[in-house]
Amino acid sequence: MDHIDIEMLEILQEDGRISVSDLSKKLNLSRPSVSERMTRLQERGIIDHFSAVISPEAVGRDTLLMIQVSELKDTISRFEKMIAEDTRVLECHRVTGEVSYFIKAAVQGMDSLRELVDTLISYGNINTSIVLKSPVERRKILPENREQG
Repeated sequence: MDHIDIEMLEILQEDGRISVSDLSKKLNLSRPSVSERMTRLQERGIIDHFSAVISPEAVGRDTLLMIQVSELKDTISRFEKMIAEDTRVLECHRVTGEVSYFIKAAVQGMDSLRELVDTLISYGNINTSIVLKSPVERRKILPENREQG
């Protein structure tokens, strides 16, 4: 990746719906060149996919949670299948250390929070935290060494 690819990634992470025409103007490149670079970044797996970012609050999920699961009481496969099917769960990460999983969930108020905790408690020890503020939510992801060529 060169500096143009990195600048393209930065722009696309700010606005994934930017037109190729507008992107070409910002990068001072022709539209075919921009399209070719974007295709190459997708083929290399650097651009994984495009999607919309939905506000949980705007769709009625006003309570954001971080949940730690430790001392799993069921099989990993059954737990992960249950988590994958629960639409309240936004992210789930299996990790090393004393905690087995970190889960990010968005629910509609305390009743939904209680239902989620009741579901999870049979799978292991649960530690739930309500998110008060997110000073860093979606940071742009760019190569650490920006001088790559």
